[in-house]
Amino acid sequence: MARLVTRLTQRLGIEHPVLSAPMALAAGGALAAAVTRAGGLGLIGGGYGDGPWLETQFGQAGNTRIGCGFITWSMAKQPHLLTQALAHRPAAMMLSFGDPAPFAAEIAAADVPLICQCQSLDHVRQALDAGAAIIVAQGGEAGGHGHRRATLPFVPEVADLLARQSPDTLLLAAGGIADGRGLAASLMLGADGVLVGTRFWASREALVHEGHHAAALAATGDGTLRTSLPDIARRLDWPKPFDIRVAANAFTARWAGRDDELRSDIEREAPAYREAFMAGDAQNAAAIVGEAVGLVTDVPPAGEIVTRMVEEAAILLGETARGFLA
Repeated sequence: MARLVTRLTQRLGIEHPVLSAPMALAAGGALAAAVTRAGGLGLIGGGYGDGPWLETQFGQAGNTRIGCGFITWSMAKQPHLLTQALAHRPAAMMLSFGDPAPFAAEIAAADVPLICQCQSLDHVRQALDAGAAIIVAQGGEAGGHGHRRATLPFVPEVADLLARQSPDTLLLAAGGIADGRGLAASLMLGADGVLVGTRFWASREALVHEGHHAAALAATGDGTLRTSLPDIARRLDWPKPFDIRVAANAFTARWAGRDDELRSDIEREAPAYREAFMAGDAQNAAAIVGEAVGLVTDVPPAGEIVTRMVEEAAILLGETARGFLA
């Protein structure tokens, strides 16, 4: 199998510059371990914070070398969860959606690389001030929470900023990357690797109901939207400017433009949404996917996804690239 050697693979001691995103509720220990065994690095999604669940997922990963990630503003309410995760000596710790500074010292003291996911240049500067070893430049195409920058111009702009101000800091691209084309393009944009969400969400090891997988296989990138409705229904008080990209469905159509009405009826709607989510009802609980869902045509093992992605990228960066030279 081909190998793509970058600063990321050398720094983290992995074979391929591919990380699986720490998707809340979907990225458990089995998925993280599968990605690592295939030569990338898998991250458990610590999400909104559940100590027993986190312990179970680290157990599912066994002795496989994996990382972990948290939604920073939520983890700040339960900072002991960071200590709990660091006790497992993860290969990396990722913080997203909030100021990483209050937690950077504990991560550094554990000698664990800090990954910070960023949606703007201000976020990047904040992460550098906190001592981040790796920056994730996340485009708005990504599934789940994010903001408005597009991956294609955002990644090279961050690459240029890092080259000027912090050349030893590594860069990952995220948002809309689901195959070897996205990996190859990201490397050409100046990234050292990629952080992949939706494509691994649609894998056998992901903690995703088959009903949501079925809906994703039928979807296209056109059928996703950014909204706050699922967060309102789940009673999650997400800070601005973040919202969530999901697959459009009957729920998002029913409540479109009616955020305040949904809040007013939350005592009835929240339990109904949760019940639909647990049942895999993709019309009444949104599948959390990005625009790359239009590139997803199957639900294979995560290791197969890594292999496909790397082999395709290697061909594109080698033989195919030479074909453009006169």
